[in-house]
Amino acid sequence: MKLGLVGNPIKHSLSPWIHKQFLQQVKQQGDYHLFETEENQFIATVAQLKQKELTGFNITVPFKQKIIAHLDGLDANAEQIGAVNTVVNENGRWIGYNTDGLGYLEALMDAYSFLFSDNQKRVLVIGAGGAARGIFYTLCQHKFQTVDIANRTMNKAMELKLLNKSKVTKTTCLSFEEAEKQLGQYDLIVQTTSVGMNEDKKVLALDQLTKDTVVSDIVYQPLITTFLAEAQKRGAYIHQGHMMLLYQAKLAFQNWTNREVNVFPLLEDFEQRIKKDG
Repeated sequence: MKLGLVGNPIKHSLSPWIHKQFLQQVKQQGDYHLFETEENQFIATVAQLKQKELTGFNITVPFKQKIIAHLDGLDANAEQIGAVNTVVNENGRWIGYNTDGLGYLEALMDAYSFLFSDNQKRVLVIGAGGAARGIFYTLCQHKFQTVDIANRTMNKAMELKLLNKSKVTKTTCLSFEEAEKQLGQYDLIVQTTSVGMNEDKKVLALDQLTKDTVVSDIVYQPLITTFLAEAQKRGAYIHQGHMMLLYQAKLAFQNWTNREVNVFPLLEDFEQRIKKDG
């Protein structure tokens, strides 16, 4: 099997290690290579990848939307989201998938199943960038009562809101200030911006956070972001970003191989590798 990752920057990606563990689980030979490329070299890189006859590859920032023009088809999920993170070579045709939202949801279900006990739960998604698209769309598909969006720019929040195709789930776009005042209303808060990687910055003040809320950050380096650490101090449950990374990788691998894999044997070693890189 020939697998890989396209994006920039990706030099320190842990995806090669993850997928090598999955290959070992299913006792299959294969390699996973990094294809870091500048934006002005993207078309040339795609042409080179076509020649390599890959089994499939992952695609990350800043190319999750740009890749679509070079694909032969999209699965229904990726088409709705408008972004692709996994490409599968299906008999010479490149088909795009998005496992970000489904990977996030599966990780969340495994950790906090009570969030899915009824359809009365309220969710706040912080951020409206590329990372938020799959997560927001998938959460809306699972019939929460509310999935609101807090973002600095209202135009981007309104654009993201259009992905809510649910007849059950309601969405309101909020400024950060508005969201801060009503944090106590939410059962789940999902931080999707890159601010979590900068320990000196806060995306949102948590003064109004209610005890026992689930607070999630999709940033996985550091393992516990400043946002999660503060939430934990206030009595919240926390959900770390490395779990989404593992689960979306698992779903991508299953798309390539039609083989089930288990993330849990990787978990301890994976966390140690993140700490070491940090």
